[in-house]
Amino acid sequence: MSIASNLQATGVADVLVFLKPKAATKAASRRVGAAAAAAAAAGEGTPDPFAPAPSKALLKLFVDAPLAQDAALLEAMALGAAAPKRAGRGAGAAAASAADTTPPGPRWFDQLGLVLGTVDRKGLAALRARNDVQSIADAPALRMIKPVARADAQAAVGFSWGLKAMKVDQLRAQGLDGSGILIGHLDTGVDGTHPALAGAIAAFAEFDMLGRLVPGAPATDSDDHGTHTAGTIAARPVNGFQFGVAPGARLASAMVIEGGHVLARILAGINWTMAQRVRILSMSLGLPGSNAFFRPIVQRLRVRGILPVFAVGNEGPGTSRYPGNYSEAMSIGAHDNAFAVAGFSSSQRFVRLRDPVVPDLVGPGVDVVSCVPGGYKLMSGTSMATPHIAGLAALLMQARPAATMAKIERAIFKSCTLRPGMLASRANRGAPDGVVALSLL
Repeated sequence: MSIASNLQATGVADVLVFLKPKAATKAASRRVGAAAAAAAAAGEGTPDPFAPAPSKALLKLFVDAPLAQDAALLEAMALGAAAPKRAGRGAGAAAASAADTTPPGPRWFDQLGLVLGTVDRKGLAALRARNDVQSIADAPALRMIKPVARADAQAAVGFSWGLKAMKVDQLRAQGLDGSGILIGHLDTGVDGTHPALAGAIAAFAEFDMLGRLVPGAPATDSDDHGTHTAGTIAARPVNGFQFGVAPGARLASAMVIEGGHVLARILAGINWTMAQRVRILSMSLGLPGSNAFFRPIVQRLRVRGILPVFAVGNEGPGTSRYPGNYSEAMSIGAHDNAFAVAGFSSSQRFVRLRDPVVPDLVGPGVDVVSCVPGGYKLMSGTSMATPHIAGLAALLMQARPAATMAKIERAIFKSCTLRPGMLASRANRGAPDGVVALSLL
């Protein structure tokens, strides 16, 4: 629903308020770090504007309304009805989070330069009149791009078909395993006790149903999707089975889906990963269609030198999901082990000069075996293809530490080829070749 529709229906609406940027100071420039400085020098984006923190006067324009989503979630959490299921985990952290019945109020995301909060008509009008507000957008809830198929699986000795398809086995023979690269991973969480992920998790954060950080939460998965995607990125070999693209890389992983105030959880997760100074952000989530509200967030990732690797969706030809379908995102579709584009893999053409066709490329996404809490599963979806490409980017970043995010992205794009039977309308550039990508850097 739009802001106007929500105001008409309930008298309040959740909005994203982007603050106007200010010139970066020397102190702010130091906070950006070398990656963002290199990105700006390479023309990947404008210098990081470092929007100022919101004033007290601005924050007072938001309301805690009884009909707002936060109020409904607090009521449900008090009854224990809003907590996600957790694989192999007690209810301690969830209970502690649910015990906090204080409305969160407007949320300020310092890395993103925006405020998420609830407004009524009077507050919205006042926000629109302020000189420090750049733009206001409605706040739709993103959703996980769920696999189209799941099945139990057994680990097998050797490289998975997906790694072989991208020639990761040949890159591994050159000593590349992603060591030194930190990858942001936003999903249903990750099972930190799985043997394939031993030593892979550098940092973990759980955000509760209202998007609040759960202090001291252990690395756990509320489903199995997050552990599966994490394993494809960075799983360590187990009994000779190699299915992690970058087993030397480490993850900054956060539990942000499913359920609750999803947008608040995802924004909190992105904000957190940015503060961790990740080089890549892998996300398998979005909403069908096109909505520009998330574009400034993706642009800010690129300004910081963070490669946004997002799934394009599982609804088939003529469809796509945002933010994966933005020209600023590296959007990923799925192919099978015969290099045929999966029937479920989304694809769409837009009326725009830059990147009119999504996805940008297709990766291994059909019958992908990876770890889940308690074992292994076979899953299919663009959610499975996305972590393959995030892992490949990590290998290239390790090989060429001085290469900017844009150069890594271009090398992957230029390495792609349309295999026999692949249509450009479905696969765009085609499937990547890791060895060719490395040679282009």
